Amino acid sequence: MLRLRRRISLLFALTSAVGLVAMAVFAVRSDSARWREQLDHAMEADTSWALGLLETDENGRLATDVLADTVNTGCPPLTVLLVTGDAPGGPGTPDEAVGLTVQHAPTAPCLAVSPGVVLESGRAVARTGEARGFDRRTTDGGPVRVFALPFYAPEAAEDEGPQGVLVTLSDATAQRDDHRRLVWVVTGGCAVLVLLSAAVGHVLSGRAIRPALSALDRQEAFLADAAHDLRTPAASLRTLAETALRGETDSTDVHRRTLRLAEGMGRLVDGLLTRARLMSGTATVARQPLRLDQLVEAVAQEAAEASTEGPRIRVEAEDTVVVADPDLVRRAVGNLLGNALAHGHGPGLPADVLITVVRDGTLTVEDEGPGLPPEVADALFERFRSGSGSTGLGLSIAAWVAHAHGGTLTAGRGERGGARFVLRLPRS
Repeated sequence: MLRLRRRISLLFALTSAVGLVAMAVFAVRSDSARWREQLDHAMEADTSWALGLLETDENGRLATDVLADTVNTGCPPLTVLLVTGDAPGGPGTPDEAVGLTVQHAPTAPCLAVSPGVVLESGRAVARTGEARGFDRRTTDGGPVRVFALPFYAPEAAEDEGPQGVLVTLSDATAQRDDHRRLVWVVTGGCAVLVLLSAAVGHVLSGRAIRPALSALDRQEAFLADAAHDLRTPAASLRTLAETALRGETDSTDVHRRTLRLAEGMGRLVDGLLTRARLMSGTATVARQPLRLDQLVEAVAQEAAEASTEGPRIRVEAEDTVVVADPDLVRRAVGNLLGNALAHGHGPGLPADVLITVVRDGTLTVEDEGPGLPPEVADALFERFRSGSGSTGLGLSIAAWVAHAHGGTLTAGRGERGGARFVLRLPRS
Protein backbone atom coordinates (compact mmCIF):
# COMPACT_ATOMS: atom_id res chain seq x y z
CA MET A 1 0.00 0.00 0.00
CA LEU A 2 2.84 2.39 0.79
CA ARG A 3 4.40 1.60 -2.58
CA LEU A 4 1.05 2.25 -4.25
CA ARG A 5 0.77 5.56 -2.44
CA ARG A 6 4.23 6.61 -3.63
CA ARG A 7 3.36 5.62 -7.18
CA ILE A 8 0.11 7.60 -7.09
CA SER A 9 1.94 10.64 -5.70
CA LEU A 10 4.65 10.34 -8.36
CA LEU A 11 2.08 9.96 -11.14
CA PHE A 12 0.18 13.00 -9.86
CA ALA A 13 3.39 15.04 -9.74
CA LEU A 14 4.49 13.90 -13.21
CA THR A 15 1.10 14.72 -14.70
CA SER A 16 1.17 18.17 -13.14
CA ALA A 17 4.79 18.67 -14.25
CA VAL A 18 3.99 17.80 -17.86
CA GLY A 19 1.11 20.27 -17.93
CA LEU A 20 3.09 23.01 -16.20
CA VAL A 21 6.16 22.53 -18.41
CA ALA A 22 4.01 22.68 -21.54
CA MET A 23 2.39 25.91 -20.34
CA ALA A 24 5.79 27.33 -19.34
CA VAL A 25 7.32 26.54 -22.73
CA PHE A 26 4.35 28.16 -24.46
CA ALA A 27 4.61 31.27 -22.27
CA VAL A 28 8.39 31.59 -22.79
CA ARG A 29 8.14 31.15 -26.55
CA SER A 30 5.25 33.58 -26.77
CA ASP A 31 7.20 36.21 -24.85
CA SER A 32 10.29 35.62 -27.01
CA ALA A 33 8.29 36.09 -30.20
CA ARG A 34 6.47 39.10 -28.74
CA TRP A 35 9.52 41.23 -27.91
CA ARG A 36 11.14 40.40 -31.27
CA GLU A 37 7.97 41.41 -33.09
CA GLN A 38 7.84 44.67 -31.16
CA LEU A 39 11.43 45.54 -32.04
CA ASP A 40 10.93 44.55 -35.68
CA HIS A 41 7.77 46.64 -35.93
CA ALA A 42 9.53 49.72 -34.52
CA MET A 43 12.55 49.27 -36.82
CA GLU A 44 10.32 48.66 -39.84
CA ALA A 45 8.62 51.99 -39.17
CA ASP A 46 12.03 53.75 -39.02
CA THR A 47 13.36 52.10 -42.17
CA SER A 48 10.12 52.71 -44.10
CA TRP A 49 10.28 56.42 -43.25
CA ALA A 50 13.99 56.57 -44.13
CA LEU A 51 13.29 54.75 -47.38
CA GLY A 52 11.21 57.73 -48.53
CA LEU A 53 14.31 59.91 -48.28
CA LEU A 54 16.23 57.95 -50.90
CA GLU A 55 16.38 59.63 -54.34
CA THR A 56 17.61 58.75 -57.80
CA ASP A 57 19.71 61.22 -59.82
CA GLU A 58 19.43 61.92 -63.61
CA ASN A 59 21.74 58.97 -64.33
CA GLY A 60 19.52 56.52 -62.41
CA ARG A 61 21.94 56.18 -59.56
CA LEU A 62 20.73 56.06 -55.97
CA ALA A 63 21.44 59.25 -53.98
CA THR A 64 21.62 59.21 -50.15
CA ASP A 65 22.42 62.88 -49.57
CA VAL A 66 18.89 63.77 -48.45
CA LEU A 67 18.84 60.77 -46.10
CA ALA A 68 22.20 61.72 -44.58
CA ASP A 69 21.20 65.38 -44.20
CA THR A 70 17.75 64.72 -42.79
CA VAL A 71 18.26 61.74 -40.47
CA ASN A 72 20.99 61.18 -37.95
CA THR A 73 21.81 57.72 -39.25
CA GLY A 74 24.21 57.04 -36.41
CA CYS A 75 21.43 56.14 -33.95
CA PRO A 76 19.71 53.99 -34.79
CA PRO A 77 22.37 52.98 -37.35
CA LEU A 78 21.05 52.97 -40.92
CA THR A 79 23.07 51.31 -43.65
CA VAL A 80 22.10 51.40 -47.34
CA LEU A 81 23.28 48.44 -49.41
CA LEU A 82 23.02 48.23 -53.20
CA VAL A 83 22.67 44.99 -55.10
CA THR A 84 25.29 44.72 -57.85
CA GLY A 85 24.27 43.86 -61.39
CA ASP A 86 26.28 40.63 -61.52
CA ALA A 87 24.01 38.95 -58.97
CA PRO A 88 20.74 40.84 -58.75
CA GLY A 89 19.31 38.54 -56.05
CA GLY A 90 15.81 37.28 -55.92
CA PRO A 91 14.42 33.86 -54.96
CA GLY A 92 16.67 30.96 -55.88
CA THR A 93 19.90 32.95 -55.63
CA PRO A 94 22.31 31.65 -52.95
CA ASP A 95 23.16 34.12 -50.20
CA GLU A 96 26.87 33.98 -50.93
CA ALA A 97 26.21 34.74 -54.63
CA VAL A 98 24.36 38.00 -54.00
CA GLY A 99 26.63 40.94 -54.61
CA LEU A 100 26.23 43.95 -52.31
CA THR A 101 28.02 47.25 -52.01
CA VAL A 102 27.71 49.76 -49.21
CA GLN A 103 26.07 52.91 -50.54
CA HIS A 104 25.81 54.64 -47.18
CA ALA A 105 26.99 53.78 -43.67
CA PRO A 106 26.98 55.82 -40.42
CA THR A 107 30.34 57.22 -39.44
CA ALA A 108 29.76 56.99 -35.67
CA PRO A 109 27.02 54.43 -35.01
CA CYS A 110 25.70 54.03 -31.49
CA LEU A 111 25.70 50.25 -32.00
CA ALA A 112 28.76 48.73 -33.62
CA VAL A 113 28.60 45.36 -35.35
CA SER A 114 31.04 43.73 -37.70
CA PRO A 115 30.56 44.55 -41.41
CA GLY A 116 29.91 40.88 -42.05
CA VAL A 117 26.75 41.00 -39.90
CA VAL A 118 25.26 43.80 -42.01
CA LEU A 119 26.23 42.18 -45.30
CA GLU A 120 24.98 38.76 -44.24
CA SER A 121 21.59 40.16 -43.26
CA GLY A 122 21.40 42.17 -46.49
CA ARG A 123 22.20 39.15 -48.65
CA ALA A 124 19.51 37.02 -46.94
CA VAL A 125 16.85 39.69 -47.53
CA ALA A 126 17.99 40.43 -51.09
CA ARG A 127 17.63 36.77 -51.95
CA THR A 128 14.08 36.38 -50.55
CA GLY A 129 12.82 39.90 -51.23
CA GLU A 130 11.07 40.03 -47.85
CA ALA A 131 11.86 42.10 -44.76
CA ARG A 132 13.35 40.09 -41.90
CA GLY A 133 14.82 40.46 -38.43
CA PHE A 134 17.89 38.69 -37.07
CA ASP A 135 19.39 38.12 -33.62
CA ARG A 136 23.05 39.09 -33.63
CA ARG A 137 25.80 40.35 -31.31
CA THR A 138 27.62 43.69 -31.24
CA THR A 139 31.38 43.87 -31.31
CA ASP A 140 31.21 44.14 -27.51
CA GLY A 141 29.16 40.95 -27.26
CA GLY A 142 25.83 42.58 -26.42
CA PRO A 143 22.54 41.38 -27.93
CA VAL A 144 21.30 43.34 -30.92
CA ARG A 145 18.36 42.98 -33.27
CA VAL A 146 19.15 43.50 -36.97
CA PHE A 147 16.33 44.40 -39.33
CA ALA A 148 16.72 44.49 -43.14
CA LEU A 149 14.14 45.99 -45.53
CA PRO A 150 14.50 45.51 -49.32
CA PHE A 151 13.60 48.29 -51.73
CA TYR A 152 13.03 48.22 -55.48
CA ALA A 153 13.78 50.51 -58.41
CA PRO A 154 10.88 52.78 -59.46
CA GLU A 155 10.33 51.00 -62.78
CA ALA A 156 11.47 47.51 -61.82
CA ALA A 157 9.79 44.48 -63.39
CA GLU A 158 7.74 42.13 -61.28
CA ASP A 159 10.28 39.32 -61.50
CA GLU A 160 13.25 41.62 -60.96
CA GLY A 161 15.04 41.41 -57.62
CA PRO A 162 15.39 44.29 -55.15
CA GLN A 163 17.60 47.26 -55.99
CA GLY A 164 19.04 47.34 -52.50
CA VAL A 165 18.54 46.74 -48.81
CA LEU A 166 18.21 49.16 -45.93
CA VAL A 167 19.64 47.70 -42.69
CA THR A 168 19.12 49.08 -39.19
CA LEU A 169 20.03 47.94 -35.68
CA SER A 170 18.33 48.07 -32.28
CA ASP A 171 19.73 47.30 -28.84
CA ALA A 172 17.97 44.20 -27.38
CA THR A 173 19.62 44.19 -23.95
CA ALA A 174 16.56 45.37 -22.01
CA GLN A 175 14.25 42.97 -23.84
CA ARG A 176 16.64 40.05 -23.33
CA ASP A 177 16.97 40.85 -19.62
CA ASP A 178 13.19 41.02 -19.22
CA HIS A 179 12.82 37.75 -21.09
CA ARG A 180 15.49 36.09 -18.96
CA ARG A 181 13.75 37.24 -15.77
CA LEU A 182 10.51 35.84 -17.09
CA VAL A 183 12.19 32.49 -17.79
CA TRP A 184 13.54 32.34 -14.23
CA VAL A 185 10.21 33.30 -12.73
CA VAL A 186 8.34 30.71 -14.82
CA THR A 187 10.94 28.02 -14.06
CA GLY A 188 10.84 28.73 -10.34
CA GLY A 189 7.05 28.88 -10.35
CA CYS A 190 6.86 25.55 -12.15
CA ALA A 191 9.25 23.95 -9.66
CA VAL A 192 7.23 25.25 -6.71
CA LEU A 193 3.95 24.15 -8.26
CA VAL A 194 5.33 20.68 -9.05
CA LEU A 195 6.50 20.27 -5.45
CA LEU A 196 3.16 21.56 -4.22
CA SER A 197 1.29 19.16 -6.51
CA ALA A 198 3.48 16.30 -5.27
CA ALA A 199 2.61 17.19 -1.68
CA VAL A 200 -1.08 17.51 -2.51
CA GLY A 201 -0.96 14.22 -4.43
CA HIS A 202 0.70 12.55 -1.44
CA VAL A 203 -2.02 13.80 0.88
CA LEU A 204 -4.85 12.90 -1.52
CA SER A 205 -3.41 9.47 -2.24
CA GLY A 206 -3.15 8.87 1.50
CA ARG A 207 -6.79 9.78 1.93
CA ALA A 208 -7.74 7.66 -1.07
CA ILE A 209 -6.04 4.49 0.15
CA ARG A 210 -6.85 4.99 3.83
CA PRO A 211 -10.18 3.12 3.52
CA ALA A 212 -8.38 0.32 1.71
CA LEU A 213 -5.75 0.17 4.46
CA SER A 214 -8.44 0.09 7.12
CA ALA A 215 -10.31 -2.64 5.26
CA LEU A 216 -7.08 -4.61 4.86
CA ASP A 217 -6.32 -4.29 8.57
CA ARG A 218 -9.83 -5.45 9.44
CA GLN A 219 -9.54 -8.33 7.01
CA GLU A 220 -6.20 -9.44 8.45
CA ALA A 221 -7.58 -9.25 11.98
CA PHE A 222 -10.71 -11.10 10.89
CA LEU A 223 -8.72 -13.91 9.24
CA ALA A 224 -6.33 -14.23 12.18
CA ASP A 225 -9.11 -14.49 14.76
CA ALA A 226 -11.27 -16.74 12.55
CA ALA A 227 -8.31 -19.08 12.02
CA HIS A 228 -7.79 -19.18 15.78
CA ASP A 229 -11.43 -20.09 16.40
CA LEU A 230 -11.48 -22.73 13.64
CA ARG A 231 -8.31 -24.35 14.91
CA THR A 232 -9.92 -25.63 18.13
CA PRO A 233 -12.85 -27.61 16.63
CA ALA A 234 -10.59 -28.87 13.85
CA ALA A 235 -8.14 -30.21 16.42
CA SER A 236 -11.00 -31.78 18.36
CA LEU A 237 -12.25 -33.54 15.21
CA ARG A 238 -8.77 -34.89 14.56
CA THR A 239 -8.50 -36.17 18.11
CA LEU A 240 -11.87 -37.89 17.84
CA ALA A 241 -10.86 -39.51 14.56
CA GLU A 242 -7.58 -40.79 16.03
CA THR A 243 -9.43 -42.13 19.09
CA ALA A 244 -11.98 -43.90 16.91
CA LEU A 245 -9.23 -45.50 14.82
CA ARG A 246 -7.54 -46.87 17.95
CA GLY A 247 -10.89 -48.24 19.19
CA GLU A 248 -10.51 -46.63 22.61
CA THR A 249 -14.08 -45.33 22.85
CA ASP A 250 -17.59 -46.25 21.86
CA SER A 251 -18.41 -45.47 18.23
CA THR A 252 -21.81 -44.06 19.15
CA ASP A 253 -20.20 -41.54 21.51
CA VAL A 254 -17.68 -40.62 18.83
CA HIS A 255 -20.47 -40.03 16.31
CA ARG A 256 -22.41 -37.94 18.80
CA ARG A 257 -19.42 -35.77 19.65
CA THR A 258 -18.48 -35.47 15.99
CA LEU A 259 -22.01 -34.32 15.18
CA ARG A 260 -21.85 -31.64 17.88
CA LEU A 261 -18.49 -30.43 16.60
CA ALA A 262 -19.80 -30.36 13.03
CA GLU A 263 -22.84 -28.36 14.11
CA GLY A 264 -20.61 -25.98 16.03
CA MET A 265 -18.32 -25.50 13.05
CA GLY A 266 -21.37 -24.92 10.86
CA ARG A 267 -22.55 -22.17 13.19
CA LEU A 268 -19.04 -20.74 13.20
CA VAL A 269 -18.84 -20.64 9.41
CA ASP A 270 -22.32 -19.14 9.23
CA GLY A 271 -21.29 -16.47 11.69
CA LEU A 272 -18.13 -15.73 9.71
CA LEU A 273 -20.11 -15.31 6.51
CA THR A 274 -22.67 -13.11 8.24
CA ARG A 275 -20.01 -10.85 9.73
CA ALA A 276 -18.22 -10.62 6.37
CA ARG A 277 -21.46 -9.52 4.67
CA LEU A 278 -22.20 -7.03 7.43
CA MET A 279 -18.74 -5.49 7.39
CA SER A 280 -18.61 -5.29 3.57
CA GLY A 281 -22.01 -3.61 3.39
CA THR A 282 -23.60 -6.30 1.21
CA ALA A 283 -26.13 -7.14 3.93
CA THR A 284 -28.87 -4.52 3.83
CA VAL A 285 -31.05 -3.49 6.75
CA ALA A 286 -34.75 -3.97 5.86
CA ARG A 287 -36.47 -1.92 8.55
CA GLN A 288 -40.12 -2.57 9.37
CA PRO A 289 -42.38 -2.51 12.45
CA LEU A 290 -41.48 -5.49 14.65
CA ARG A 291 -42.94 -6.92 17.89
CA LEU A 292 -39.73 -7.27 19.85
CA ASP A 293 -41.38 -9.10 22.77
CA GLN A 294 -42.79 -11.84 20.52
CA LEU A 295 -39.47 -12.27 18.71
CA VAL A 296 -37.61 -12.65 22.03
CA GLU A 297 -40.11 -15.23 23.29
CA ALA A 298 -39.74 -17.26 20.08
CA VAL A 299 -35.93 -17.19 20.26
CA ALA A 300 -35.97 -18.23 23.93
CA GLN A 301 -38.32 -21.11 23.23
CA GLU A 302 -36.15 -22.38 20.37
CA ALA A 303 -33.03 -22.20 22.54
CA ALA A 304 -34.70 -24.08 25.38
CA GLU A 305 -35.89 -26.85 23.05
CA ALA A 306 -32.49 -27.18 21.36
CA SER A 307 -30.50 -27.41 24.61
CA THR A 308 -30.00 -30.78 26.35
CA GLU A 309 -28.53 -29.40 29.59
CA GLY A 310 -31.78 -28.13 31.04
CA PRO A 311 -31.11 -24.38 31.23
CA ARG A 312 -33.55 -21.99 32.86
CA ILE A 313 -34.59 -19.21 30.52
CA ARG A 314 -37.04 -16.64 31.83
CA VAL A 315 -38.60 -13.91 29.70
CA GLU A 316 -40.26 -10.81 31.16
CA ALA A 317 -41.46 -8.79 28.19
CA GLU A 318 -43.80 -5.88 27.74
CA ASP A 319 -45.59 -5.24 24.47
CA THR A 320 -42.90 -3.49 22.48
CA VAL A 321 -42.82 -2.40 18.83
CA VAL A 322 -39.54 -1.34 17.22
CA VAL A 323 -38.59 -0.50 13.64
CA ALA A 324 -35.89 -2.99 12.69
CA ASP A 325 -34.86 -5.86 10.44
CA PRO A 326 -36.46 -9.07 11.83
CA ASP A 327 -33.72 -11.42 10.62
CA LEU A 328 -30.85 -9.30 11.94
CA VAL A 329 -32.54 -8.67 15.29
CA ARG A 330 -33.29 -12.39 15.64
CA ARG A 331 -29.64 -13.21 15.08
CA ALA A 332 -28.51 -10.55 17.56
CA VAL A 333 -30.90 -11.79 20.27
CA GLY A 334 -29.92 -15.39 19.56
CA ASN A 335 -26.23 -14.54 19.85
CA LEU A 336 -26.75 -12.74 23.18
CA LEU A 337 -28.78 -15.63 24.54
CA GLY A 338 -26.30 -18.21 23.25
CA ASN A 339 -23.45 -16.33 24.91
CA ALA A 340 -25.36 -16.29 28.21
CA LEU A 341 -26.13 -20.01 27.97
CA ALA A 342 -22.48 -20.81 27.23
CA HIS A 343 -20.84 -18.66 29.89
CA GLY A 344 -23.58 -17.62 32.30
CA HIS A 345 -23.28 -20.46 34.81
CA GLY A 346 -20.81 -22.04 37.19
CA PRO A 347 -19.00 -25.34 36.60
CA GLY A 348 -21.45 -28.25 36.56
CA LEU A 349 -24.50 -26.01 37.07
CA PRO A 350 -27.27 -25.30 34.55
CA ALA A 351 -27.52 -21.80 33.10
CA ASP A 352 -30.05 -19.36 34.51
CA VAL A 353 -30.81 -16.50 32.11
CA LEU A 354 -33.25 -13.65 32.53
CA ILE A 355 -34.41 -11.68 29.49
CA THR A 356 -36.41 -8.49 29.94
CA VAL A 357 -38.01 -6.29 27.29
CA VAL A 358 -39.47 -2.86 28.05
CA ARG A 359 -41.57 -0.60 25.86
CA ASP A 360 -38.81 1.88 25.06
CA GLY A 361 -37.08 -0.77 22.94
CA THR A 362 -34.56 -1.94 25.55
CA LEU A 363 -33.70 -5.64 25.78
CA THR A 364 -31.61 -6.96 28.69
CA VAL A 365 -29.96 -10.40 28.88
CA GLU A 366 -28.62 -11.22 32.35
CA ASP A 367 -27.05 -14.45 33.63
CA GLU A 368 -25.61 -15.81 36.89
CA GLY A 369 -22.14 -16.56 35.63
CA PRO A 370 -18.78 -15.19 36.81
CA GLY A 371 -19.46 -11.82 35.17
CA LEU A 372 -17.20 -9.60 33.11
CA PRO A 373 -14.06 -7.87 34.35
CA PRO A 374 -14.21 -4.11 33.72
CA GLU A 375 -11.23 -4.14 31.34
CA VAL A 376 -12.91 -6.84 29.22
CA ALA A 377 -16.30 -5.12 29.17
CA ASP A 378 -14.82 -1.91 27.78
CA ALA A 379 -13.34 -3.59 24.67
CA LEU A 380 -15.63 -6.59 24.32
CA PHE A 381 -17.08 -5.60 20.94
CA GLU A 382 -13.96 -4.15 19.32
CA ARG A 383 -12.36 -7.41 18.17
CA PHE A 384 -13.07 -11.11 18.23
CA ARG A 385 -12.79 -12.49 21.72
CA SER A 386 -12.75 -16.27 22.04
CA GLY A 387 -13.56 -18.11 25.20
CA SER A 388 -14.16 -21.71 26.07
CA GLY A 389 -16.70 -22.95 23.56
CA SER A 390 -17.20 -19.49 22.07
CA THR A 391 -16.35 -18.37 18.57
CA GLY A 392 -16.08 -14.71 19.48
CA LEU A 393 -18.36 -13.77 16.57
CA GLY A 394 -21.76 -13.60 18.27
CA LEU A 395 -21.21 -10.46 20.32
CA SER A 396 -19.45 -8.71 17.44
CA ILE A 397 -22.42 -9.40 15.14
CA ALA A 398 -24.89 -8.30 17.81
CA ALA A 399 -23.00 -5.01 18.25
CA TRP A 400 -23.00 -4.40 14.50
CA VAL A 401 -26.77 -5.05 14.32
CA ALA A 402 -27.35 -2.53 17.09
CA HIS A 403 -25.24 0.14 15.40
CA ALA A 404 -26.80 -0.55 11.99
CA HIS A 405 -30.22 0.29 13.46
CA GLY A 406 -28.97 3.39 15.24
CA GLY A 407 -29.04 1.64 18.63
CA THR A 408 -26.45 0.55 21.17
CA LEU A 409 -25.19 -2.61 22.84
CA THR A 410 -23.46 -2.33 26.20
CA ALA A 411 -22.07 -4.88 28.63
CA GLY A 412 -21.56 -4.81 32.37
CA ARG A 413 -22.10 -6.64 35.64
CA GLY A 414 -25.68 -7.55 36.52
CA GLU A 415 -27.45 -7.42 39.85
CA ARG A 416 -27.01 -11.19 40.33
CA GLY A 417 -23.26 -11.00 39.83
CA GLY A 418 -23.21 -12.26 36.27
CA ALA A 419 -22.91 -10.51 32.96
CA ARG A 420 -25.57 -8.15 31.69
CA PHE A 421 -25.97 -7.14 28.04
CA VAL A 422 -28.30 -4.27 27.19
CA LEU A 423 -29.52 -3.90 23.59
CA ARG A 424 -31.38 -0.68 22.74
CA LEU A 425 -33.28 -0.36 19.45
CA PRO A 426 -35.14 2.72 18.19
CA ARG A 427 -38.91 2.58 18.25
CA SER A 428 -39.36 4.72 15.13
